[in-house]
Amino acid sequence: MKVRWIVITAMLMTSVTVSAQWLKYPTPGAPRTADGKVDLAAPVPKTADGKPDLSGLWLIQGGYIGDITRDLKGGEVSFQPWAAELYAKRRETLSKDDPTGRCMVGGVPRSIAVPYPFKILNTSGMVVILFEAVHSYRQIFTDGRSLPKDPNPQWLGYSVGHWQDDTFVVESAGFNDNVWLDNNGHPATENLRVTERFRRKDFGHMTVEITVDDPKTYTKPWTVNLPLLFQADSDLLEYMCNENNKDIEHLVGK
Repeated sequence: MKVRWIVITAMLMTSVTVSAQWLKYPTPGAPRTADGKVDLAAPVPKTADGKPDLSGLWLIQGGYIGDITRDLKGGEVSFQPWAAELYAKRRETLSKDDPTGRCMVGGVPRSIAVPYPFKILNTSGMVVILFEAVHSYRQIFTDGRSLPKDPNPQWLGYSVGHWQDDTFVVESAGFNDNVWLDNNGHPATENLRVTERFRRKDFGHMTVEITVDDPKTYTKPWTVNLPLLFQADSDLLEYMCNENNKDIEHLVGK
């Protein structure tokens, strides 16, 4: 697995040509202070229809990928008995069976918690999210369709979105039965439904309120809030998980 910032540093030290691969390219239309820095506290940009424009490059703040429930109090995440046993086993074996160790995508909502940037694009009838991690993408349909009633289970599931005032609400379902919600191994099943509420607070800050509802795995739904920071004057880099990935045979746990 690569570490993005080490890779970036190495690239910048290599040559002038390599260092120009859009890592320092000015973000078009970004508000700037007198010293030329992007004004992250500037007002929220709007789309032509007056809704907050969520587009741009974003990155999670804080270490939520290890434990997405880190801000919750004891008892807020309540396992069904089988799920508690499975979670304990994953912790005991140091997450050696984590599918992302074999270059599978992180799923929903885990992909947003990964400390690699992702790009949100507004297009006609959908919002698209491009993830640097594992070079994956996600389609959130906004054309009025419903979630499929008999879905073919997928790692990223199926997503539909709509606006409630200035909040973009995304409903997702249709996942497979090997879902890990974080590196610690919080489990979920094909019954999982995820509701995300994207709220852009100003130009540079956005929160995603995520509600996990899987009655087969948890005795009640639970909700977390993830903070995102706009990544100005940068862009996605290529991520090839399988290339030179020599660690998988060493994931033996204990």
